[in-house]
Amino acid sequence: MTAHPTGSARGDSAASDCILIVDFGSQVTQLIARRVREAGVYSEIAPFTQAEAAFHRLSPKGIILSGSPASVPEDGSPRAPQVLFEAGVPILGICYGQQVMTHQLGGEVRPGHETGEGGEFGRAFLTVTAECALFNGLWEVGERHQVWMSHGDKVTQFAPGFEIVATSDGAPFAVIADEARRFYGTQFHPEVVHTPDGAKLIANFVRHVCGLAGDWTMAEFRQTKIAEIRAQVGDKRVICGLSGGVDSAVAAVLIHEAIGDQLTCVFVDHGLMRMNEAEQVVTLFRDHYNIPLVHVEAEALFLGGLAGLTDPEAKRKFIGKTFIDVFEEEARKIGGAEFLAQGTLYPDVIESVSFTGGPSVTIKSHHNVGGLPERMNMALVEPLRELFKDEVRDLGRELGLPDAFVGRHPFPGPGLAIRIPGEVTKERCDILRKADAIYLEEIRNAGLYDAIWQAFAVLLPVKTVGVMGDGRTYDSVCALRAVTSTDGMTADVFPYDASFLTRVATRIVNEVKGINRVVYDYTSKPPGTIEWE
Repeated sequence: MTAHPTGSARGDSAASDCILIVDFGSQVTQLIARRVREAGVYSEIAPFTQAEAAFHRLSPKGIILSGSPASVPEDGSPRAPQVLFEAGVPILGICYGQQVMTHQLGGEVRPGHETGEGGEFGRAFLTVTAECALFNGLWEVGERHQVWMSHGDKVTQFAPGFEIVATSDGAPFAVIADEARRFYGTQFHPEVVHTPDGAKLIANFVRHVCGLAGDWTMAEFRQTKIAEIRAQVGDKRVICGLSGGVDSAVAAVLIHEAIGDQLTCVFVDHGLMRMNEAEQVVTLFRDHYNIPLVHVEAEALFLGGLAGLTDPEAKRKFIGKTFIDVFEEEARKIGGAEFLAQGTLYPDVIESVSFTGGPSVTIKSHHNVGGLPERMNMALVEPLRELFKDEVRDLGRELGLPDAFVGRHPFPGPGLAIRIPGEVTKERCDILRKADAIYLEEIRNAGLYDAIWQAFAVLLPVKTVGVMGDGRTYDSVCALRAVTSTDGMTADVFPYDASFLTRVATRIVNEVKGINRVVYDYTSKPPGTIEWE
């Protein structure tokens, strides 16, 4: 896999004004890139196996080494190319990055169980023991600051040239620095929100230590991506799969801006959309953007294939495969498109496989990642692959998409199929559509839609006894979900008033035949996922 731009696109005039992030397989590597972007600096992530090539291609002004699930003392664990340490540019090593830098430069790293002290996980407090360029204008000697730790191994002896500049109870080498070479290592994770000053530390590194201006904008990303799309596609045809959500819509508009009528959008109406959603998508693309659109009505195909399937992964795999089958068929009708465009985002990628194809743990397959068949007749164009949802919305606004569309809550590619645990049928889809529409209507009426990251109803494979009028019912349970989030990687429960939930539950039970009980899901992410499956 080649190195991927993070979305913080450079202008050509500042070709080397960037940071190279070396990915060792951490689940949160992309959050490093996000913090760099927030500091207004372009960055690219490269897997450690391809970091040397990326370094020579980019000539970066600084390097950040990511965390990893691997253990430095273990044979075969990842290493950084030695050329990075000899290049004369600043380096920041985070967690595993600190440890691998220490090991490769002559220090010592030992497993926690060998030292008898174990690892360090979760909230910790460090004490600043010496001045350091990373701390400039932020932390002073003697101060204590909260950080977030997640490591089993630890540095037991730093490499020549380094000194300790901060310590914690579980990590005596919490921050180490070699000011002469501008090499820094943090045992904690500054990229996560649980390190309150973490973003400022990363900003200090890229702007103060590396000397970068911090003037990147989404407009630059737009222009760079357009150039990349043109270079990748040439004069070939592209079909873009519209799911009905924000991601595929933004991807389509961006690609259309790049290659015009070489793009045809294919909207596969799988019968698993929300209420009136299909009509909205068709109207937006045909009437507002004049983008060629093929509307494929495939409800019977999808629901027929889902009959009898209850395992969530099996449902995702079937939907993913069928999407691609339909696209290939439509491509043949169009006259042979060579590229398939998708609105894949970073959280889709990282929860399916590692960003590098490496050792990251699979949480769930996404229809446009893990569900792809092994043999595909089209190459992929995925211009949003390194962005988070809120950044896609920013790009959508930059491209002129209406706020009403850009601001919509995320909706999974497999649609309602994964909000109906158990078997998916047309009857159950129709029941859920009605309940979900009532729920979203009440949210909008209460003025809460924009305060919520994602809200939806779920139709559970559970029936309970109810009383309606003088009669006994035995119908389905509907679960309601609403969360707040910034990037979809973590999420908190939205704290509705009890009166709101009572009103929604009453309407759903009264108006939707087939539901006689409503519950609210109070689980955050983690430990739960945002979606129900």
